[in-house]
Amino acid sequence: MQFALPPRKSPHPLPSARSTRLPYHRRKQLKTVAVAAIAIVTILYLLSYFTSSNSTSAVASSASTSGVVIVTVLDRKVLSESFIKKIVTNREDYAKRHGYTNFFASTSDYEDAIGDSPRSWATLPAVRHALAQNPSSKYFFHLSAHALIMNPTKSLKSHLLDRSKLESLMMKDVPVVPPDSIIKTFSHLKEKDVDLIVTRDGEDLSPGSFILKNGDFARYFLDLWFDPLFRSYGFAKAETHGLDHIIQWHPTVLARTALVPQRVLNAYSKDSPGAGADGTYKDGDLVLRFPGCEAKGGDCDELDPYYMLWQRKAKNG
Repeated sequence: MQFALPPRKSPHPLPSARSTRLPYHRRKQLKTVAVAAIAIVTILYLLSYFTSSNSTSAVASSASTSGVVIVTVLDRKVLSESFIKKIVTNREDYAKRHGYTNFFASTSDYEDAIGDSPRSWATLPAVRHALAQNPSSKYFFHLSAHALIMNPTKSLKSHLLDRSKLESLMMKDVPVVPPDSIIKTFSHLKEKDVDLIVTRDGEDLSPGSFILKNGDFARYFLDLWFDPLFRSYGFAKAETHGLDHIIQWHPTVLARTALVPQRVLNAYSKDSPGAGADGTYKDGDLVLRFPGCEAKGGDCDELDPYYMLWQRKAKNG
């Protein structure tokens, strides 16, 4: 029996067309490298976005492990450097006394995010930014740039955040939005369930001063509040009316919200309109806020005598 022999190879093979397809394992390696490269570029972009600050920004904190981060958003397009210096000095003194961290942000940092919405909406991405930079901190205290911490010796823990203290201050079964909202705060709410602490004035909830506990709820809440639907709705009071709506009509949020008396966290100056019952500043209150100045948008001459009063208290304290 004979077997066919394979053709003899020529010592000078003819040139053949080289395959344009890469081996499977090689293509798989290249695909993996490409995906990894895209992921790395995306991560670097996000890091640069959240950690960068432009020339109009005040100094923001680096990552901290302090129990409280104080978030202050400064609009450098309308506030003078001398006014900003007063606010920064006030916050730094308080943070140093109690081991807290300051997070100073500029409204201009979030212009792309807020678009054509009122600039006051910058509060929300600023607080979100603070959470991202300080993931180990437990509480985030947002305080308007038109406000002073007037009682430098009083810590937030002893004043409000201690379990028994908060339990005693929570306003239960009262209208969320004064004077007669049909939606009321939960009567069975406990301190352990609270993630948001806020006050109300004579007309609305008052987000110029609030405390938010770090966690999944905080991120969900800020994302919900900053939803484009609310920003484009045309609320007369922008984020304030957005907050009124969310807490009244979203039980998930109301169930995590503690309403406390106005002067606990958000006393108004005597010349500012809209204070609630017993909402006007009295000596010894922690915070003094100037909503009338916020409405004007610029510096606040009304703040000056109180700033000098605070300086004396800080010096003696």
